[in-house]
Amino acid sequence: MNFPKSVPSTAVPTCCTPLLAGALPPEDAARLAALFRVLGEPARLQLLSLIAAQPGQEACVCELTEPLGLSQPTISHHLKVMYEAGLLQKERRGNWIYYRLVGDRLEQLRVALASPAR
Repeated sequence: MNFPKSVPSTAVPTCCTPLLAGALPPEDAARLAALFRVLGEPARLQLLSLIAAQPGQEACVCELTEPLGLSQPTISHHLKVMYEAGLLQKERRGNWIYYRLVGDRLEQLRVALASPAR
């Protein structure tokens, strides 16, 4: 059998729009990369979703250990990392520390990926 040596090329339409409408400045890219590294741990994404689902979008460690099946020290570590990254706020109430989402910070991530650089 004789097969053609090359397939004629045809113009292929673009299937979707680019993810970023403009290039991020290096400082913004570094800052966002640091936040995405924090969110790169699946347990942290699960924690954020659990906290978001709670009344007032806040929870303490005692409410988060059972749903994830992780130990209290592990949950506390993940919450601390997200707090230090500015994704969570915390408030002490007696013996418990309650963590709350920082909606503005999460919105910054969404906007950075959806909007052109300014």
